[in-house]
Amino acid sequence: MSMAVASLRFLARRHHRLRLPAPLAVPGGRAAFLSSAAEEAAPQPAADGPPQPGRKVLESFREEFEIGGRVIAFETGKIARFANGSVVISMEDTHVLSTVASAKSSEPVRDFLPLTVDYQEKQYAQGVIPTTYMRREGAPKERELLCGRIIDRPIRPLFPRGFYHDVQITVNVLSSDGKQDPDVMAANASSAALMLSDIPWNGPIGVIRVGRIDGNFILNPTVAELGLSDLNLIYACSRDKTLMIDVQAREITERDLQAGMKLAHSEAVKYIDPQIRLAKRAGKEKREYKISLISDNSYEKIRALSEAPIEEVFTDSSYGKFERGEALENIAQSVKAKLEEENDEDSLKFLSKAIDTVRKQVIRNRIIEKGLRVDGRQLDEVRPLYCESSTYPALHGSALFSRGDTQVLCTVTLGAPGTLAEKALLAVLPPESDFPYTVRVNSEVMASDGSTSMASVCGGSMALMDAGIPVREHVAGVSVGLISQVDPTTGDISNYRILTDILGLEDHLGDMDFKIAGTRKGITAIQLDIKPAGIPLDIICESLEPARKARNQILDRMDQEISTARAMNDGSAPRLGARVSVNDGTVTIVAKTQPIMDKALEKVEFLVGREIEVGRTYKGIVSSIKEYGAFVEFNGGQQGLLHISELSHDPVSKVSDVVSVGQVLSLTCIGQDVRGNIKLSLKATLPPPCNKKNLESKGTNPSPGQEVIGWDAVEKLPSLHADGEQSDNKHDDETPEAAPAFSTPTVIIRSADDCDAQDVANGPNKKQTKVAKSSPRSNKSASGRQEVRTATPKKASGASTPKKTKKVKADDSGSNGLETGASVVPEEDASNAQDLKYSSPMSFQSGSMKLGDVVTAKVYQIRAYGLVLELSDGARGMHKFEASGGKDFEVGEELLVKCSSFNAKGIPIFSLLD
Repeated sequence: MSMAVASLRFLARRHHRLRLPAPLAVPGGRAAFLSSAAEEAAPQPAADGPPQPGRKVLESFREEFEIGGRVIAFETGKIARFANGSVVISMEDTHVLSTVASAKSSEPVRDFLPLTVDYQEKQYAQGVIPTTYMRREGAPKERELLCGRIIDRPIRPLFPRGFYHDVQITVNVLSSDGKQDPDVMAANASSAALMLSDIPWNGPIGVIRVGRIDGNFILNPTVAELGLSDLNLIYACSRDKTLMIDVQAREITERDLQAGMKLAHSEAVKYIDPQIRLAKRAGKEKREYKISLISDNSYEKIRALSEAPIEEVFTDSSYGKFERGEALENIAQSVKAKLEEENDEDSLKFLSKAIDTVRKQVIRNRIIEKGLRVDGRQLDEVRPLYCESSTYPALHGSALFSRGDTQVLCTVTLGAPGTLAEKALLAVLPPESDFPYTVRVNSEVMASDGSTSMASVCGGSMALMDAGIPVREHVAGVSVGLISQVDPTTGDISNYRILTDILGLEDHLGDMDFKIAGTRKGITAIQLDIKPAGIPLDIICESLEPARKARNQILDRMDQEISTARAMNDGSAPRLGARVSVNDGTVTIVAKTQPIMDKALEKVEFLVGREIEVGRTYKGIVSSIKEYGAFVEFNGGQQGLLHISELSHDPVSKVSDVVSVGQVLSLTCIGQDVRGNIKLSLKATLPPPCNKKNLESKGTNPSPGQEVIGWDAVEKLPSLHADGEQSDNKHDDETPEAAPAFSTPTVIIRSADDCDAQDVANGPNKKQTKVAKSSPRSNKSASGRQEVRTATPKKASGASTPKKTKKVKADDSGSNGLETGASVVPEEDASNAQDLKYSSPMSFQSGSMKLGDVVTAKVYQIRAYGLVLELSDGARGMHKFEASGGKDFEVGEELLVKCSSFNAKGIPIFSLLD
């Protein structure tokens, strides 16, 4: 044999064109999947190469239908062929795969269905690589767990009674266009996969999402549409019964919700027929299974031994939760002892399940026939309530809420922006723009006897108000139950009772747990879980009214404890300050104290920058120095120009004398020049100069309501150009350029030193002006100064007047040290001057000067474009020469002048009257 094989291999090497028999050319495992057409079209192997593989044909089946204007398709046969059932559902460019697998047999003794649903949203579905360290998805997210529950809740009740085999449903989002939320698609795909499988299941079901925008319902809304919707309703049903409801809403009324649910039912059933057609074409035959149920004889024996004592326990309403549980456990142990005496092994296997069934029947019969509940309440009665807010004042917010034996402690913690999981409270939270905090509501269940989730809503609402969060109003929740009797012949509900605020025992033994939360205006959240194979929608709608009445009763008690949001506690609530978080371009920080917040905010603004505002002060660093100013880096890397004229209130001859490269400065933004440079000012952040010679004239700041007169009153008046137009007294361009002959100067003359400094700045070749000796300041009383400032007529022509100074002609140098931005009032003749002198105020003070005042002033300086005039109290004003040039003046010469205008700084501009 070994020789024959060796010879065959040798021949294969020697004769390259040797063809093997047909059965060896195509492997038998692949040939089974080839159709006749495929076999004919299968390529022949190359003469000198290995045989080519055949073409595999995957038979797939597809069903398309339309709901809400969108085409939906079920497809099977192409992916996951080894699963008990697999379906890919598609809507536009979103595709979701659901596979179902089940164990062949179940455990010998089991009284529950081990159903597992795994929902996965991997980021490859959107073309994204995870940003985690391992570049892999981690543990399931909260959303994935919630989506798994949406699939589980409507599917579980439809498995046949006694089927306890392991069942696993795995859902993968294959691709997502970001428009559709895949959760509803996943539930429908899981239903279709169960229909195709050999697993016994009493489906199919239809699941649909309904939104509402501007009062109009929308079927299967997109993610963008959900952002505008005030309703997010997920509804699951069979052809005639409701199986699951999940609602998030913005205070929708019960009437509107009923309309939405009825529309959802009529549209959701459209998913059912395509699944049935697909199952007929590609489905498997349902397999037989062993029912794990107690025999009728064993159940009757256990019922006879336990029914009477169980009914006695439930008749006594004085039992509490634990006392009742202990009494029921003693009954079970008594029955177990009797069965052990009889060696009834079959009955002992199902003792726990049988005892539970007997308890259920006793309670349900008492409620249906007599309207009596376990704790003695009426069917629509709410248990006693206890509400307490600010339980622990050191926390941001806290509240204690008790309803009967159910008790929760809710706390609120504020942090940087993020999400809030409790959807029932979302409708009353302020928008993020008004309240930029993450709100974490933590609920600690201190005691449980029914609906701790609804108690958490009530306690959380009070804790939010206690934390100072401006919620509009309270949100309360209550759970409604159902006890029903089913007609054995038709399977329809023949009798039922609706229970308000159910106990834990009533939840366990009842048919429905209908959790409804909302405000007085409407519903904000709903979650419906049922145990039978569906409940008619009419019963669901009927349950809304008792829930509304109970909710209002709870809201009344909550309002008595706290009805409006408290003021935020500065000692505990965080401020926007020290811990930095960045989200969607928004930088938010959290700290406990205001000083920490200020420091952190200052650093963040320096690094990141903010929108530049004129008049706002920024911190910057001097990056370079030029002759005309300094460039400063501020506000996250932006450049601003600090002109030499904006360095100080006093004249500056050299920029480096004031600032240096690398120096940190606080600067005020004063605008933007024509080249787009941001103009900064250092002197705007400095206090105004204190001039000793006019301290007395200015006086103190006026009190509110006091009339403001004098130079203070005109400080903000605009100066005037020679043509009479207003000037904003700001630089149009900060770069040094040669000034035109009569351009408005950028430096205002306030003293002789200012003028001298400006002459030095103009260059050494400029002519020096004559300056009078400084006249002594008057220390006379107010009345004495008034006499000095009283206007006197100039002496007649030819009269001898002693001259103390040399008469010089005005210099025509290019000095721009004199303020020329004022209009000139035409000079009046001598006769008018004689009349005007008597109209000047007798109690004249420079601080109270107004337009039209006539005074005597002395020539203090003779400048290129005008005169610096000194008034009798030492204050100074200006006179501008005519455009044709000046005339001969003498330093110290007295002139009769009239106040014709003020410049932007309140300095008077005079015109000559003689």
